[in-house]
Amino acid sequence: MEKSLVAMCRNRLWFVILAWFLLWFVLISLFRANPIRLVNYSPIYLAENYTQSSIVWSDYANTEGEIRRPFEGIRFKEDAPDSSSVKGVMNKTNSSLPSLEIAEEKAIRQNGEADSMSCEGRRVYIHKLPRQFNEDLLRQCKSLSTWMNMCDSLANFGLGPRLANSNKVLGKTGWYATNQFSLEVIFHNRMKQYKCLTSDSSVASAIFVPYYVGLDVARYLWNSNRTLRDAGSLDLVRWLRRRSEWNVMGGKDHFLVAGRIVWDFRRETDRLSDWGSNLMRLPESMNMTILVLESSLLPKGNDFAIPYPTYFHPSKEIEVSQWQSRMRGQKRRYLFSFAGAPRKNLSNSIRDEIISQCRASRRKCKLLECNSRGNKCHKPIFLMKLFQSSIFCLQPPGDSYTRRSAFDSILSGCIPVFFHSGSAYDQYKWHLPGDHSKYSVFIPENQVKDGKVAIEKLLLRIPKKDVLAMREAVIRLIPTILYADPTSELENLEDAFDVSVKGVLERVQRIREGSLG
Repeated sequence: MEKSLVAMCRNRLWFVILAWFLLWFVLISLFRANPIRLVNYSPIYLAENYTQSSIVWSDYANTEGEIRRPFEGIRFKEDAPDSSSVKGVMNKTNSSLPSLEIAEEKAIRQNGEADSMSCEGRRVYIHKLPRQFNEDLLRQCKSLSTWMNMCDSLANFGLGPRLANSNKVLGKTGWYATNQFSLEVIFHNRMKQYKCLTSDSSVASAIFVPYYVGLDVARYLWNSNRTLRDAGSLDLVRWLRRRSEWNVMGGKDHFLVAGRIVWDFRRETDRLSDWGSNLMRLPESMNMTILVLESSLLPKGNDFAIPYPTYFHPSKEIEVSQWQSRMRGQKRRYLFSFAGAPRKNLSNSIRDEIISQCRASRRKCKLLECNSRGNKCHKPIFLMKLFQSSIFCLQPPGDSYTRRSAFDSILSGCIPVFFHSGSAYDQYKWHLPGDHSKYSVFIPENQVKDGKVAIEKLLLRIPKKDVLAMREAVIRLIPTILYADPTSELENLEDAFDVSVKGVLERVQRIREGSLG
Protein backbone atom coordinates (compact mmCIF):
# COMPACT_ATOMS: atom_id res chain seq x y z
CA MET A 1 0.00 0.00 0.00
CA GLU A 2 2.84 2.38 0.94
CA LYS A 3 4.65 1.65 -2.35
CA SER A 4 1.54 2.30 -4.39
CA LEU A 5 1.10 5.74 -2.75
CA VAL A 6 4.69 6.67 -3.55
CA ALA A 7 4.17 5.61 -7.16
CA MET A 8 0.98 7.69 -7.43
CA CYS A 9 2.77 10.78 -6.11
CA ARG A 10 5.60 10.33 -8.57
CA ASN A 11 3.13 9.99 -11.45
CA ARG A 12 1.35 13.22 -10.44
CA LEU A 13 4.67 15.07 -10.18
CA TRP A 14 5.66 14.02 -13.68
CA PHE A 15 2.21 15.00 -14.95
CA VAL A 16 2.61 18.53 -13.50
CA ILE A 17 6.11 18.85 -15.00
CA LEU A 18 4.83 17.71 -18.39
CA ALA A 19 1.90 20.17 -18.26
CA TRP A 20 4.21 23.11 -17.42
CA PHE A 21 6.54 22.10 -20.27
CA LEU A 22 3.66 22.01 -22.78
CA LEU A 23 2.37 25.40 -21.57
CA TRP A 24 5.86 26.92 -21.89
CA PHE A 25 6.21 25.51 -25.42
CA VAL A 26 2.85 27.05 -26.51
CA LEU A 27 3.77 30.46 -25.08
CA ILE A 28 7.14 30.47 -26.86
CA SER A 29 5.43 29.60 -30.16
CA LEU A 30 2.90 32.40 -29.78
CA PHE A 31 5.61 34.91 -28.93
CA ARG A 32 7.56 34.04 -32.08
CA ALA A 33 4.45 34.39 -34.23
CA ASN A 34 3.42 37.73 -32.69
CA PRO A 35 6.37 39.50 -31.09
CA ILE A 36 5.55 42.13 -28.54
CA ARG A 37 6.08 45.63 -29.85
CA LEU A 38 7.18 48.36 -27.50
CA VAL A 39 5.50 51.62 -28.47
CA ASN A 40 5.69 54.96 -26.79
CA TYR A 41 2.11 56.08 -26.25
CA SER A 42 2.99 59.37 -24.56
CA PRO A 43 0.50 62.09 -25.41
CA ILE A 44 1.15 65.41 -27.06
CA TYR A 45 -0.47 68.69 -26.24
CA LEU A 46 -2.65 70.91 -28.39
CA ALA A 47 -4.33 74.20 -27.86
CA GLU A 48 -7.77 73.97 -26.34
CA ASN A 49 -9.25 77.07 -27.93
CA TYR A 50 -9.14 78.64 -31.38
CA THR A 51 -9.09 82.35 -32.04
CA GLN A 52 -9.75 83.89 -35.44
CA SER A 53 -8.30 87.37 -35.28
CA SER A 54 -5.54 87.75 -37.88
CA ILE A 55 -3.83 86.20 -40.84
CA VAL A 56 -2.05 83.92 -38.34
CA TRP A 57 -4.71 81.37 -37.49
CA SER A 58 -4.07 81.58 -33.77
CA ASP A 59 -2.93 84.60 -31.79
CA TYR A 60 -1.34 82.35 -29.21
CA ALA A 61 0.70 80.40 -31.76
CA ASN A 62 3.99 81.72 -30.39
CA THR A 63 3.07 81.59 -26.71
CA GLU A 64 6.11 80.59 -24.72
CA GLY A 65 5.93 77.25 -22.98
CA GLU A 66 3.42 75.50 -25.26
CA ILE A 67 4.23 72.31 -27.11
CA ARG A 68 2.78 72.25 -30.62
CA ARG A 69 2.43 69.02 -32.57
CA PRO A 70 0.69 68.67 -35.93
CA PHE A 71 -0.71 65.17 -35.30
CA GLU A 72 -3.38 65.15 -32.64
CA GLY A 73 -2.56 62.72 -29.86
CA ILE A 74 0.70 61.46 -31.35
CA ARG A 75 4.19 61.68 -29.99
CA PHE A 76 6.72 60.29 -32.38
CA LYS A 77 8.87 57.40 -31.16
CA GLU A 78 12.17 58.33 -29.55
CA ASP A 79 11.06 61.96 -29.38
CA ALA A 80 11.01 64.02 -26.21
CA PRO A 81 10.60 67.71 -25.53
CA ASP A 82 13.76 69.78 -25.52
CA SER A 83 14.03 71.05 -21.97
CA SER A 84 15.95 74.09 -23.15
CA SER A 85 13.07 75.34 -25.28
CA VAL A 86 9.98 73.78 -23.72
CA LYS A 87 9.15 75.20 -20.30
CA GLY A 88 5.66 73.92 -19.88
CA VAL A 89 2.77 72.05 -21.45
CA MET A 90 -0.95 72.45 -21.86
CA ASN A 91 -2.94 71.18 -18.89
CA LYS A 92 -5.37 69.27 -21.03
CA THR A 93 -4.20 66.45 -23.33
CA ASN A 94 -5.74 64.50 -26.13
CA SER A 95 -5.96 60.72 -25.97
CA SER A 96 -2.83 58.86 -27.00
CA LEU A 97 -2.57 57.17 -30.36
CA PRO A 98 0.04 54.80 -31.82
CA SER A 99 2.86 56.12 -33.99
CA LEU A 100 2.45 56.62 -37.73
CA GLU A 101 4.22 53.40 -38.63
CA ILE A 102 2.11 51.29 -36.28
CA ALA A 103 -1.06 53.02 -37.52
CA GLU A 104 -0.27 51.95 -41.08
CA GLU A 105 0.40 48.37 -40.01
CA LYS A 106 -2.85 48.32 -38.04
CA ALA A 107 -4.83 49.54 -41.06
CA ILE A 108 -3.29 46.83 -43.21
CA ARG A 109 -4.16 44.13 -40.67
CA GLN A 110 -7.74 45.39 -40.32
CA ASN A 111 -8.20 45.35 -44.07
CA GLY A 112 -6.98 41.78 -44.33
CA GLU A 113 -3.86 42.63 -46.36
CA ALA A 114 -6.07 43.89 -49.17
CA ASP A 115 -6.61 40.35 -50.41
CA SER A 116 -10.25 40.58 -51.43
CA MET A 117 -11.41 40.64 -55.01
CA SER A 118 -12.59 44.23 -54.52
CA CYS A 119 -8.95 45.31 -54.19
CA GLU A 120 -7.82 43.75 -57.46
CA GLY A 121 -5.91 46.44 -59.34
CA ARG A 122 -6.29 48.88 -56.42
CA ARG A 123 -3.61 47.84 -53.95
CA VAL A 124 -1.28 50.57 -52.74
CA TYR A 125 2.00 50.21 -50.88
CA ILE A 126 3.27 53.12 -48.73
CA HIS A 127 7.02 53.70 -48.66
CA LYS A 128 8.36 53.93 -45.12
CA LEU A 129 10.48 57.00 -45.70
CA PRO A 130 13.10 58.26 -43.25
CA ARG A 131 11.39 60.62 -40.83
CA GLN A 132 13.27 63.64 -42.24
CA PHE A 133 10.79 63.60 -45.15
CA ASN A 134 7.62 63.87 -43.05
CA GLU A 135 7.64 63.44 -39.27
CA ASP A 136 10.63 65.72 -38.68
CA LEU A 137 8.98 68.45 -40.75
CA LEU A 138 5.91 68.31 -38.53
CA ARG A 139 8.00 68.66 -35.41
CA GLN A 140 9.52 71.79 -36.99
CA CYS A 141 6.08 73.29 -37.65
CA LYS A 142 7.00 76.69 -36.21
CA SER A 143 9.58 77.23 -38.95
CA LEU A 144 7.59 75.92 -41.94
CA SER A 145 6.31 79.33 -42.99
CA THR A 146 7.85 82.79 -43.10
CA TRP A 147 4.49 84.42 -42.42
CA MET A 148 2.79 82.28 -39.79
CA ASN A 149 3.16 79.52 -37.25
CA MET A 150 1.89 76.35 -38.94
CA CYS A 151 1.57 74.23 -35.78
CA ASP A 152 -2.12 74.90 -35.17
CA SER A 153 -2.87 74.58 -38.89
CA LEU A 154 -1.44 71.05 -38.96
CA ALA A 155 -3.26 69.83 -35.86
CA ASN A 156 -5.99 67.19 -36.09
CA PHE A 157 -4.21 65.15 -38.77
CA GLY A 158 -3.70 68.22 -40.95
CA LEU A 159 -7.27 69.53 -40.74
CA GLY A 160 -6.39 72.37 -38.39
CA PRO A 161 -8.34 73.70 -35.36
CA ARG A 162 -12.02 72.80 -35.08
CA LEU A 163 -14.48 75.55 -35.97
CA ALA A 164 -17.51 76.41 -33.91
CA ASN A 165 -20.80 76.85 -35.75
CA SER A 166 -20.81 80.64 -35.37
CA ASN A 167 -24.11 82.25 -36.42
CA LYS A 168 -25.21 78.84 -37.75
CA VAL A 169 -23.19 79.36 -40.92
CA LEU A 170 -21.47 75.97 -40.71
CA GLY A 171 -22.70 72.50 -39.84
CA LYS A 172 -22.57 71.09 -36.32
CA THR A 173 -19.59 68.79 -36.94
CA GLY A 174 -16.74 68.27 -39.37
CA TRP A 175 -15.63 71.90 -39.80
CA TYR A 176 -12.02 72.98 -39.39
CA ALA A 177 -9.84 76.03 -40.07
CA THR A 178 -7.93 74.09 -42.73
CA ASN A 179 -4.87 75.69 -44.26
CA GLN A 180 -4.76 75.41 -48.05
CA PHE A 181 -1.19 74.10 -47.90
CA SER A 182 -1.83 71.20 -45.50
CA LEU A 183 -2.96 68.73 -48.17
CA GLU A 184 0.15 66.53 -47.95
CA VAL A 185 -0.58 65.73 -44.30
CA ILE A 186 -4.31 65.20 -44.90
CA PHE A 187 -3.69 62.95 -47.90
CA HIS A 188 -1.10 60.86 -46.06
CA ASN A 189 -3.46 60.30 -43.14
CA ARG A 190 -6.28 59.38 -45.51
CA MET A 191 -3.95 56.98 -47.32
CA LYS A 192 -3.21 55.19 -44.06
CA GLN A 193 -6.95 54.38 -43.84
CA TYR A 194 -7.20 53.26 -47.47
CA LYS A 195 -9.04 49.95 -47.79
CA CYS A 196 -6.59 48.37 -50.19
CA LEU A 197 -3.27 48.99 -48.46
CA THR A 198 -0.71 46.22 -48.68
CA SER A 199 2.58 45.55 -46.92
CA ASP A 200 3.80 43.54 -49.93
CA SER A 201 5.06 45.97 -52.57
CA SER A 202 5.27 43.17 -55.17
CA VAL A 203 1.46 42.98 -55.38
CA ALA A 204 0.85 46.74 -55.27
CA SER A 205 -0.69 48.51 -58.24
CA ALA A 206 0.87 51.80 -57.14
CA ILE A 207 3.36 52.99 -54.53
CA PHE A 208 2.77 56.11 -52.44
CA VAL A 209 5.69 58.34 -51.45
CA PRO A 210 4.68 60.29 -48.28
CA TYR A 211 7.14 63.18 -48.63
CA TYR A 212 5.78 66.53 -47.43
CA VAL A 213 7.62 68.38 -50.16
CA GLY A 214 5.41 71.47 -50.05
CA LEU A 215 5.96 71.95 -46.33
CA ASP A 216 9.66 71.37 -46.87
CA VAL A 217 10.22 73.84 -49.70
CA ALA A 218 7.98 76.55 -48.23
CA ARG A 219 10.73 77.35 -45.73
CA TYR A 220 13.08 78.40 -48.52
CA LEU A 221 10.93 79.70 -51.39
CA TRP A 222 11.80 83.31 -50.54
CA ASN A 223 15.46 82.38 -50.02
CA SER A 224 17.89 82.83 -52.92
CA ASN A 225 19.86 79.78 -51.79
CA ARG A 226 19.02 77.14 -54.42
CA THR A 227 20.84 74.44 -52.46
CA LEU A 228 18.38 74.72 -49.59
CA ARG A 229 15.37 74.66 -51.93
CA ASP A 230 16.61 71.56 -53.76
CA ALA A 231 18.14 69.55 -50.90
CA GLY A 232 15.03 67.62 -49.85
CA SER A 233 14.08 66.56 -53.38
CA LEU A 234 17.63 65.39 -54.14
CA ASP A 235 17.76 63.40 -50.90
CA LEU A 236 14.42 61.80 -51.74
CA VAL A 237 15.35 60.57 -55.21
CA ARG A 238 18.66 59.23 -53.92
CA TRP A 239 16.75 57.21 -51.32
CA LEU A 240 14.18 55.98 -53.86
CA ARG A 241 16.81 54.83 -56.35
CA ARG A 242 18.22 52.43 -53.76
CA ARG A 243 14.87 50.73 -53.22
CA SER A 244 13.96 47.53 -54.99
CA GLU A 245 10.43 48.89 -55.56
CA TRP A 246 11.87 51.67 -57.72
CA ASN A 247 13.61 49.26 -60.05
CA VAL A 248 10.40 47.44 -61.03
CA MET A 249 9.13 50.27 -63.26
CA GLY A 250 11.78 52.93 -62.79
CA GLY A 251 9.40 54.80 -60.51
CA LYS A 252 6.52 54.99 -62.99
CA ASP A 253 4.23 53.27 -60.50
CA HIS A 254 5.14 55.78 -57.76
CA PHE A 255 3.04 58.81 -56.83
CA LEU A 256 3.53 61.79 -54.55
CA VAL A 257 1.37 64.67 -53.31
CA ALA A 258 2.97 68.12 -53.51
CA GLY A 259 0.53 70.40 -51.71
CA ARG A 260 1.26 73.64 -53.54
CA ILE A 261 0.99 74.87 -57.13
CA VAL A 262 3.38 73.20 -59.54
CA TRP A 263 5.45 76.34 -60.13
CA ASP A 264 6.77 76.08 -56.59
CA PHE A 265 8.51 72.88 -57.70
CA ARG A 266 9.40 73.65 -61.31
CA ARG A 267 12.30 76.08 -61.48
CA GLU A 268 13.21 76.56 -65.12
CA THR A 269 16.85 77.59 -64.69
CA ASP A 270 19.41 77.98 -61.91
CA ARG A 271 19.39 81.77 -61.93
CA LEU A 272 19.12 83.22 -58.44
CA SER A 273 16.02 85.16 -59.45
CA ASP A 274 14.12 82.04 -60.59
CA TRP A 275 11.35 80.79 -58.35
CA GLY A 276 10.87 77.33 -56.81
CA SER A 277 12.74 74.08 -56.38
CA ASN A 278 13.92 71.64 -59.04
CA LEU A 279 11.71 68.71 -57.95
CA MET A 280 9.69 68.47 -61.17
CA ARG A 281 12.78 68.66 -63.38
CA LEU A 282 14.65 65.76 -61.80
CA PRO A 283 14.73 62.68 -64.08
CA GLU A 284 13.34 60.48 -61.31
CA SER A 285 10.47 62.87 -60.58
CA MET A 286 9.53 62.90 -64.25
CA ASN A 287 8.74 59.19 -63.97
CA MET A 288 6.41 59.58 -61.01
CA THR A 289 2.81 60.82 -60.94
CA ILE A 290 2.76 64.04 -58.92
CA LEU A 291 -0.47 65.49 -57.55
CA VAL A 292 -0.49 69.27 -57.07
CA LEU A 293 -2.99 72.03 -56.34
CA GLU A 294 -2.40 73.53 -59.78
CA SER A 295 -0.72 71.70 -62.67
CA SER A 296 1.58 72.97 -65.41
CA LEU A 297 -0.84 72.01 -68.22
CA LEU A 298 2.15 70.85 -70.25
CA PRO A 299 1.47 68.20 -72.93
CA LYS A 300 2.15 64.70 -71.60
CA GLY A 301 2.95 66.17 -68.20
CA ASN A 302 3.15 63.96 -65.13
CA ASP A 303 1.60 66.51 -62.77
CA PHE A 304 -2.15 66.43 -62.12
CA ALA A 305 -4.26 68.97 -60.25
CA ILE A 306 -6.45 67.86 -57.35
CA PRO A 307 -8.77 70.09 -55.28
CA TYR A 308 -7.57 72.50 -52.64
CA PRO A 309 -8.73 71.40 -49.18
CA THR A 310 -11.89 73.15 -47.97
CA TYR A 311 -13.08 73.73 -44.39
CA PHE A 312 -15.47 70.75 -44.37
CA HIS A 313 -14.17 67.26 -43.51
CA PRO A 314 -17.14 65.02 -42.73
CA SER A 315 -16.79 61.75 -40.88
CA LYS A 316 -20.21 60.41 -41.88
CA GLU A 317 -22.18 60.34 -45.11
CA ILE A 318 -25.22 61.78 -43.35
CA GLU A 319 -23.22 64.97 -42.69
CA VAL A 320 -22.66 65.36 -46.44
CA SER A 321 -26.28 64.77 -47.42
CA GLN A 322 -27.55 67.11 -44.70
CA TRP A 323 -25.20 69.83 -45.88
CA GLN A 324 -26.29 69.36 -49.49
CA SER A 325 -29.95 69.62 -48.49
CA ARG A 326 -29.22 72.76 -46.54
CA MET A 327 -27.47 74.37 -49.53
CA ARG A 328 -30.44 73.52 -51.77
CA GLY A 329 -32.76 75.46 -49.50
CA GLN A 330 -30.37 78.34 -48.84
CA LYS A 331 -31.73 81.85 -49.50
CA ARG A 332 -29.32 83.82 -51.70
CA ARG A 333 -29.81 87.57 -51.58
CA TYR A 334 -26.92 88.53 -53.90
CA LEU A 335 -26.74 87.86 -57.62
CA PHE A 336 -22.95 87.57 -57.48
CA SER A 337 -20.04 88.17 -55.12
CA PHE A 338 -16.27 88.40 -55.03
CA ALA A 339 -13.79 87.77 -52.22
CA GLY A 340 -10.31 88.91 -53.04
CA ALA A 341 -7.82 91.73 -53.45
CA PRO A 342 -6.44 93.65 -56.43
CA ARG A 343 -3.21 92.50 -58.05
CA LYS A 344 -1.44 95.79 -58.67
CA ASN A 345 1.80 94.01 -59.54
CA LEU A 346 0.18 91.99 -62.35
CA SER A 347 -0.49 94.08 -65.45
CA ASN A 348 -2.85 91.52 -67.00
CA SER A 349 -4.99 91.05 -63.90
CA ILE A 350 -8.71 91.74 -64.29
CA ARG A 351 -9.37 92.06 -60.57
CA ASP A 352 -9.53 95.85 -60.59
CA GLU A 353 -12.26 95.74 -63.23
CA ILE A 354 -14.16 93.02 -61.34
CA ILE A 355 -14.00 94.99 -58.10
CA SER A 356 -15.19 98.12 -59.93
CA GLN A 357 -18.13 96.29 -61.52
CA CYS A 358 -19.10 94.72 -58.18
CA ARG A 359 -19.14 98.11 -56.47
CA ALA A 360 -21.16 99.59 -59.31
CA SER A 361 -23.78 96.82 -59.00
CA ARG A 362 -24.59 97.94 -55.46
CA ARG A 363 -27.16 95.54 -53.97
CA LYS A 364 -26.69 92.94 -56.70
CA CYS A 365 -23.04 92.22 -55.77
CA LYS A 366 -21.36 91.67 -52.40
CA LEU A 367 -17.64 92.46 -52.15
CA LEU A 368 -15.36 91.05 -49.46
CA GLU A 369 -12.07 92.89 -49.80
CA CYS A 370 -8.88 91.10 -48.80
CA ASN A 371 -6.30 93.86 -48.83
CA SER A 372 -5.56 94.49 -45.18
CA ARG A 373 -4.02 92.53 -42.34
CA GLY A 374 -6.58 90.80 -40.19
CA ASN A 375 -9.22 91.03 -42.90
CA LYS A 376 -12.29 88.84 -42.97
CA CYS A 377 -11.05 86.82 -45.94
CA HIS A 378 -8.87 84.82 -43.56
CA LYS A 379 -11.84 83.91 -41.40
CA PRO A 380 -13.84 80.90 -42.69
CA ILE A 381 -17.14 82.05 -41.20
CA PHE A 382 -17.20 85.27 -43.26
CA LEU A 383 -16.19 83.53 -46.49
CA MET A 384 -18.74 80.75 -46.16
CA LYS A 385 -21.48 83.22 -45.24
CA LEU A 386 -20.69 85.30 -48.33
CA PHE A 387 -20.75 82.33 -50.71
CA GLN A 388 -23.92 80.89 -49.19
CA SER A 389 -25.64 84.25 -49.77
CA SER A 390 -24.66 84.40 -53.47
CA ILE A 391 -26.04 82.80 -56.62
CA PHE A 392 -22.77 83.26 -58.55
CA CYS A 393 -19.22 83.52 -57.18
CA LEU A 394 -16.56 85.25 -59.30
CA GLN A 395 -13.26 83.35 -59.53
CA PRO A 396 -10.69 85.39 -61.49
CA PRO A 397 -7.02 84.31 -61.50
CA GLY A 398 -4.84 85.74 -58.76
CA ASP A 399 -1.11 85.09 -58.36
CA SER A 400 -1.75 81.92 -60.38
CA TYR A 401 -4.67 80.54 -62.39
CA THR A 402 -6.36 78.58 -59.60
CA ARG A 403 -7.97 79.58 -56.31
CA ARG A 404 -9.01 77.71 -53.22
CA SER A 405 -12.03 80.01 -53.25
CA ALA A 406 -13.46 78.10 -56.22
CA PHE A 407 -13.88 74.98 -54.07
CA ASP A 408 -15.19 76.93 -51.08
CA SER A 409 -17.86 78.40 -53.36
CA ILE A 410 -18.83 74.96 -54.72
CA LEU A 411 -19.06 73.71 -51.14
CA SER A 412 -21.48 76.58 -50.50
CA GLY A 413 -23.67 75.77 -53.50
CA CYS A 414 -22.56 78.94 -55.28
CA ILE A 415 -22.12 78.70 -59.07
CA PRO A 416 -18.49 79.58 -59.92
CA VAL A 417 -17.78 82.10 -62.66
CA PHE A 418 -14.39 81.52 -64.30
CA PHE A 419 -12.46 83.85 -66.57
CA HIS A 420 -9.64 81.54 -67.68
CA SER A 421 -9.80 77.86 -68.65
CA GLY A 422 -6.69 77.23 -66.57
CA SER A 423 -8.59 78.12 -63.40
CA ALA A 424 -10.60 74.87 -63.44
CA TYR A 425 -11.52 73.28 -66.77
CA ASP A 426 -7.97 72.38 -67.85
CA GLN A 427 -6.92 71.53 -64.30
CA TYR A 428 -9.26 69.29 -62.32
CA LYS A 429 -10.26 66.81 -65.01
CA TRP A 430 -10.58 63.91 -62.55
CA HIS A 431 -12.90 65.84 -60.24
CA LEU A 432 -14.97 68.22 -62.38
CA PRO A 433 -17.33 67.37 -65.29
CA GLY A 434 -16.04 67.72 -68.83
CA ASP A 435 -19.04 69.85 -69.79
CA HIS A 436 -18.21 72.90 -67.70
CA SER A 437 -21.39 74.74 -68.76
CA LYS A 438 -23.40 72.40 -66.53
CA TYR A 439 -21.93 73.72 -63.30
CA SER A 440 -20.26 77.07 -64.08
CA VAL A 441 -20.24 80.24 -66.16
CA PHE A 442 -17.30 81.22 -68.36
CA ILE A 443 -16.47 84.83 -69.28
CA PRO A 444 -13.23 85.31 -71.27
CA GLU A 445 -10.94 87.58 -69.26
CA ASN A 446 -9.95 89.65 -72.29
CA GLN A 447 -13.58 90.76 -72.66
CA VAL A 448 -13.59 91.96 -69.07
CA LYS A 449 -10.21 93.64 -69.48
CA ASP A 450 -11.37 95.48 -72.59
CA GLY A 451 -14.63 96.53 -70.97
CA LYS A 452 -16.72 94.59 -73.47
CA VAL A 453 -18.85 92.74 -70.93
CA ALA A 454 -21.02 93.84 -68.03
CA ILE A 455 -20.99 90.96 -65.57
CA GLU A 456 -24.31 91.86 -63.92
CA LYS A 457 -26.19 92.04 -67.23
CA LEU A 458 -24.65 88.80 -68.49
CA LEU A 459 -25.64 86.88 -65.36
CA LEU A 460 -29.15 88.32 -65.34
CA ARG A 461 -29.71 87.04 -68.88
CA ILE A 462 -29.24 83.41 -67.82
CA PRO A 463 -32.72 81.74 -67.62
CA LYS A 464 -33.84 80.83 -64.12
CA LYS A 465 -34.27 77.14 -65.00
CA ASP A 466 -30.63 77.04 -66.16
CA VAL A 467 -29.50 78.70 -62.95
CA LEU A 468 -31.37 76.11 -60.87
CA ALA A 469 -29.90 73.26 -62.95
CA MET A 470 -26.36 74.62 -62.53
CA ARG A 471 -26.82 75.05 -58.79
CA GLU A 472 -28.02 71.47 -58.46
CA ALA A 473 -25.01 70.27 -60.45
CA VAL A 474 -22.72 72.27 -58.15
CA ILE A 475 -24.31 70.80 -55.02
CA ARG A 476 -23.94 67.28 -56.39
CA LEU A 477 -20.23 67.96 -56.89
CA ILE A 478 -19.69 68.61 -53.18
CA PRO A 479 -18.63 65.06 -52.19
CA THR A 480 -15.95 64.88 -54.91
CA ILE A 481 -14.28 68.17 -53.98
CA LEU A 482 -13.97 67.67 -50.21
CA TYR A 483 -11.56 65.54 -48.19
CA ALA A 484 -13.25 63.42 -45.53
CA ASP A 485 -11.96 63.23 -41.97
CA PRO A 486 -8.84 61.02 -42.05
CA THR A 487 -9.99 59.14 -38.94
CA SER A 488 -13.15 57.90 -40.65
CA GLU A 489 -14.37 56.63 -43.98
CA LEU A 490 -17.34 57.42 -46.22
CA GLU A 491 -18.57 53.99 -47.29
CA ASN A 492 -20.73 54.87 -50.29
CA LEU A 493 -19.39 58.27 -51.34
CA GLU A 494 -16.20 59.02 -53.22
CA ASP A 495 -14.46 62.11 -51.91
CA ALA A 496 -11.57 64.06 -53.47
CA PHE A 497 -9.07 61.58 -52.05
CA ASP A 498 -10.86 58.56 -53.55
CA VAL A 499 -11.15 60.23 -56.95
CA SER A 500 -7.46 61.17 -56.88
CA VAL A 501 -6.27 57.66 -56.00
CA LYS A 502 -8.53 56.22 -58.69
CA GLY A 503 -6.98 58.60 -61.24
CA VAL A 504 -3.46 57.57 -60.23
CA LEU A 505 -4.25 53.86 -60.45
CA GLU A 506 -5.79 54.25 -63.89
CA ARG A 507 -2.78 56.19 -65.14
CA VAL A 508 -0.29 53.63 -63.79
CA GLN A 509 -2.31 50.86 -65.40
CA ARG A 510 -2.16 52.63 -68.77
CA ILE A 511 1.60 52.94 -68.38
CA ARG A 512 1.85 49.20 -67.71
CA GLU A 513 -0.21 48.47 -70.78
CA GLY A 514 2.06 50.66 -72.86
CA SER A 515 -0.47 53.29 -73.86
CA LEU A 516 1.54 55.94 -71.98
CA GLY A 517 5.27 56.54 -72.13
